[in-house]
Amino acid sequence: MAPHVYDRIGTGYARGRRTDPRWMARISQAVGDGALVDVGAGTGSYEPDRTTVLAVEPSRRMLAQRAGPAAPAVQAVAEQLPLRDDAADVTLAVLTVHHWGDWRRGLAELRRVSSRQVIVAYETRLHAEFWLTRDYIPEIARLEVSRPSATDIADELGAENVSVLPVPWDFTDGVFPAYWRRPEAYLDARVRWNCSALAQTDAAAVSRGVERLRRDLESGRWHERHRDLLGRDELDVGFRLVTRDGRG
Repeated sequence: MAPHVYDRIGTGYARGRRTDPRWMARISQAVGDGALVDVGAGTGSYEPDRTTVLAVEPSRRMLAQRAGPAAPAVQAVAEQLPLRDDAADVTLAVLTVHHWGDWRRGLAELRRVSSRQVIVAYETRLHAEFWLTRDYIPEIARLEVSRPSATDIADELGAENVSVLPVPWDFTDGVFPAYWRRPEAYLDARVRWNCSALAQTDAAAVSRGVERLRRDLESGRWHERHRDLLGRDELDVGFRLVTRDGRG
């Protein structure tokens, strides 16, 4: 299997991308009971312990970071799942579809191997308009708009329900907009490396943007410009919980 993007950018992912219990509760509720296959599983951050029977992940580096109690895992891609038809009750895909080479084929595979699907995705337009993109690293927008959005994924999947997954100000999973109220975090290279949007954007553009952010934090300009964010406990930055129940 050819090297996956996370074989390059996934170093230390288990430390920077930690399970947030609030998202875990929403995902577990959506998954419900039944045998679950976690596709694009990464380090296993959002696998419900009681139901996960198999994880599928293309990156060797990510597989190596899975904790001891994690479900059994195989190295494979979403577009060609090594499973028979209707092998599971539910397939789960958390923040992974936008990395698939052929995301439509991958979604078809999810439908092939399970009657129900639970997907965490995001509206790429909102990530492209996020303050870090808009004000400091506009080059990120080019990458984001090339990716399938949550709406695209829901339409292709035939999902019955799409709901907002807000990001609390103290979110523990270091997704790209996780630090919307904690801008100093983006000055840390380790934080940036665990955000695929930043890790896959031209390094020189990221460095220029981070330096501008550093100056704005020192001068107080960022806090003046974004004072409306400072009193908020959570924010909709585009993440969506997409569910399809094929039993009806």
